[in-house]
Amino acid sequence: MRRTAILAGLVAIGGLSIGAVAYTQQTPRPQVRDIQKVRDNLYFISGGDTFDRSTWTGGNVAVLVADSGVVLVDTMLAGNGRAILDCVRSVTEKPVTMIINTHTHYDHTGSNTEFSPAIEYVAHENTRANLSKATCQPVTNCNACKGDNARFLPKKTYKDRLTLLSGKDRIELYYFGRGHTNGDSWIVFPALRAMHTGDMFPRKNMPNVDSANNGGDAVEFTETLKKAASTIKNVDTVIGGHTPTPVTWNDFKEFTEFYDDFVKTVRSSLKAGKTPDDIAKTYKVPAKYPDYRVDPDRVKANAQLIHDAVTRTR
Repeated sequence: MRRTAILAGLVAIGGLSIGAVAYTQQTPRPQVRDIQKVRDNLYFISGGDTFDRSTWTGGNVAVLVADSGVVLVDTMLAGNGRAILDCVRSVTEKPVTMIINTHTHYDHTGSNTEFSPAIEYVAHENTRANLSKATCQPVTNCNACKGDNARFLPKKTYKDRLTLLSGKDRIELYYFGRGHTNGDSWIVFPALRAMHTGDMFPRKNMPNVDSANNGGDAVEFTETLKKAASTIKNVDTVIGGHTPTPVTWNDFKEFTEFYDDFVKTVRSSLKAGKTPDDIAKTYKVPAKYPDYRVDPDRVKANAQLIHDAVTRTR
């Protein structure tokens, strides 16, 4: 991969701020992986293994080389902007003209401010609201958008659906409801039969539900997954928020079924008088999902959120 582009050239073509470059030079961090071709003009940059944080650079990035310029989906953790741009430069000289964020979290929006403010930033309206909060926990990343950096807040937002670009470069954004957060976008590239799910499908594990900071909902999560699975058509390839590689539509459908089964199991267990702690101690991944890794702490957290939601509706 080429790593020789000078800073002036990077800035001229939608590159990085001088401050971000200095931070990158001073702070040791795992190396961003090489860019991989998914199909035609769509590429993928892996954020590494969430189970091995020593190699982790954040959420997965999709790269669309459109006629009008390069579109990025997500920007990993802070400090990775230059490396992402170097990856892009290895496949095209076109400038980055648009960044779409799947949601607010710092491992998906972290390097937004390391690109040019002239770039068009796009996200769901709730994600913009989360990034615009006066105060927030670091996971929300609102502090990165304060002062002069408010210019990096998404200027193009939507409520339910948004179409970007056209023809073979057309991108469809969907919002189906709360899940991981209250602003999760589904990014579909129709001509390429591909989709980026953000952390609505992180990888084959128990998902994280950020109800405390960003309006996620453990019960609505499964309904949102089912809406996406039934509404989105003609997709073969799926980039999850943290899948080690692009996966298949069937992998996404399997994840939808896995989490729906979990919610049903928790509801049934709660009805039988079990506590979230009981459920965490006894829950086992069904044999039909052999590739899934489940953290008992996350099982307990999601079971507690489901318990709280069920209690509120009684």
